[in-house]
Amino acid sequence: MNNPDSLREGRHDHTACIAKALKQADALCTRSGVRLTALRKQVLELIWQSHKPLGAYALMEMLEEASDRKRVAPPTVYRALDFLMEQGIIHKVHSLNAFIGCTNPKREHSDALFICLTCGFTEEVPSRSIQQAINLSASQQRFEVKSKVLEITGFCSECKGTKA
Repeated sequence: MNNPDSLREGRHDHTACIAKALKQADALCTRSGVRLTALRKQVLELIWQSHKPLGAYALMEMLEEASDRKRVAPPTVYRALDFLMEQGIIHKVHSLNAFIGCTNPKREHSDALFICLTCGFTEEVPSRSIQQAINLSASQQRFEVKSKVLEITGFCSECKGTKA
């Protein structure tokens, strides 16, 4: 897991994050027999440029700036995002209608996303106890879980001292 303080204090190398995410995505797609197209790869790379969730329209603007392409149509970007979510490579942050890279796409997900209300920094925190509690509760209700997303909003260590 990343140290949130090093992510913001300039000691963090986003280039390494991006390279690792692209390598994992390539391997995962190869194993699954699906294609990580150039556009899907570019969307993933843009998502990993920071540790803040990005919306589809922000991604469209970034795609336009980053290449010689004309404006990419919303359905094209949403199809790329849907593909990346289906493969477990990114997460949707529902409360923000935005997307963030998954730190471990090989794992069954039952993580919590900690979202800072001030700066937007978001961290994926794996939690076996959360997964066990959800599975137990679902079992008791005879409920079949298809998706588990827990978003926790608050203030990161850097921002909690500055909130009003």
